[in-house]
Amino acid sequence: MSKNQLTKEGLQQIQDDLSNLQKKADHLITQIEEVAQPDESGEDSLASQLKVELEVVNSKIAFLEEVLENYEIVTTKKTSKTVQIGSKVKTKIIGNGERTFYIVGEFEADPSQNKISSSSPLGVAMIGKKAKDEFVIDAPGGKVTYKIIAIA
Repeated sequence: MSKNQLTKEGLQQIQDDLSNLQKKADHLITQIEEVAQPDESGEDSLASQLKVELEVVNSKIAFLEEVLENYEIVTTKKTSKTVQIGSKVKTKIIGNGERTFYIVGEFEADPSQNKISSSSPLGVAMIGKKAKDEFVIDAPGGKVTYKIIAIA
């Protein structure tokens, strides 16, 4: 089984998320205990909602714990001239301006913050490329040509 690849920042984020979820689960358990009436035959709707929310939180906790059971920290060689996990890649999208992407492991990906998974189509296309390399991605709107301007 391959290890989950994480950057140092990604590991810290997952650990923080796990800690926050565990606190939330403890809080939900306390709330459920407060609203539950042991001598009632029916269950209160608030208690039911809290139990559903607790199930969701526990599922997220289990997922993050599983990620943390089998991971490796991926370090980027600052002298590397090729794109790899941990690289910050400045690109020019031919005919559409520039964008900077941060290549991360799949558990850290967050496109809204330009964190692109190394296993996504764009990430796969970038890995191993050098500055000035061009490549084409099949996007929903058609083919898009990228040129790598800089790698940090």
